[in-house]
Amino acid sequence: MLHKIVKLTVMDVRFPTSSEQHGSDAMHTDPDYSAAYVVIETECGLKGFGLTFTLGKGTEIVVCAVEALAKLVVGMSWQEIVSDFRGFYRLLTSESQLRWLGPEKGVIHLASAAVLNAVWDLWARAEGKPLWKLLVDMDPKQVVSCIDFRYITDALTEEEALDILLKAREGRQQREDQMLREGYPAYTTSCAWLGYSDELLTQLCTDALQKGWTKFKVKVGADLEDDRRRCRLLREIIGQSNTLMIDANQRWDVAEAIRWVSSLAEFNPLWIEEPTCPDDILGHAAISKALAPLGIGVASGEQIDSCRLGSINENLAVLLMAHKFQVPVCPHAGGVGLCELVQHLSLFDYICVSGSLTNRMCEYVDHLHEHFASPVVIRNGHYMPPKDLGYSCEMLASSVQAHRYPEGDVWKANTSK
Repeated sequence: MLHKIVKLTVMDVRFPTSSEQHGSDAMHTDPDYSAAYVVIETECGLKGFGLTFTLGKGTEIVVCAVEALAKLVVGMSWQEIVSDFRGFYRLLTSESQLRWLGPEKGVIHLASAAVLNAVWDLWARAEGKPLWKLLVDMDPKQVVSCIDFRYITDALTEEEALDILLKAREGRQQREDQMLREGYPAYTTSCAWLGYSDELLTQLCTDALQKGWTKFKVKVGADLEDDRRRCRLLREIIGQSNTLMIDANQRWDVAEAIRWVSSLAEFNPLWIEEPTCPDDILGHAAISKALAPLGIGVASGEQIDSCRLGSINENLAVLLMAHKFQVPVCPHAGGVGLCELVQHLSLFDYICVSGSLTNRMCEYVDHLHEHFASPVVIRNGHYMPPKDLGYSCEMLASSVQAHRYPEGDVWKANTSK
């Protein structure tokens, strides 16, 4: 049966997280976790759900971009799309006029990710599998066919990508069984947002330790002495044997980043995330070289991201390139639905690409999962593989209704926004 897409709906859904400083960092001091939420409907009644993450203001712009892309999607069947997923990816990212708003970045790329996420969710549901399992069970040639290699063949060719996937077949079933038993290692960012008080930070870290967390990330970058105080406090709570990471969210220039992080070296951070502009490749290289003698790594950009990148299609390319160049991937998550989405990518990476957990972990943030039909399951600081069908980003209808902006009840009561 052909599942022809007959309708694409997009909604502006926002949560007032800024009221309690959830998500606050040196660059984003008052985020309201939000999403452009997409629902694709087929003529046989099957639905696909997708989203792209935003921070409040501007979500309406992404919604407009999704509506512009919807005209390219409605009328197609999901079978038609997945039979040439590379072509469909290019259809969205290379529309001759909308492309000017990107390309491969910014509002049009966020919109493309929301639509593509919904299509992947639809595909997994149609196949009766969780998304990670759909990917794991795919023939390597089919995985490669989903990737647009334009612009990356100097770093990774189709032949190289296929070879990586074929070589990783050995031990694949054992790794899948391991993930089902143990889950994928995670770290938490929930304890140390920049706007949290020392009392709240202490309480949250203590609670997290009792729940089995061993890896913690703290936001830095607004004030050096305050960062030193907070990092010292965190170290005192979690001890020297547990892992500490720091994240500046693009706050510094290159020289400033080197000076600032060097001053935090005594707290033994594993790495500094986003020390400078994410597009400054040479700047990151300079920072990495300068910090290497201190034993501090650099996490560039936000590694992979299930919404800022062009959905699974683009993330597959990044995972394969990272493996070729032996760079461990520690995905960005949190926000609204990012944890639900990105867990699937980490599972696929371990089972079918890297085959390694060395220096690898996936971010976790303990906010807003109660609004999803299939929320993440964390056990002893590990993501447990999802069992429900799809890409885990279907939101509860009641949550969408209450948090739609600006007409939802939550926002009618919040006149300050």
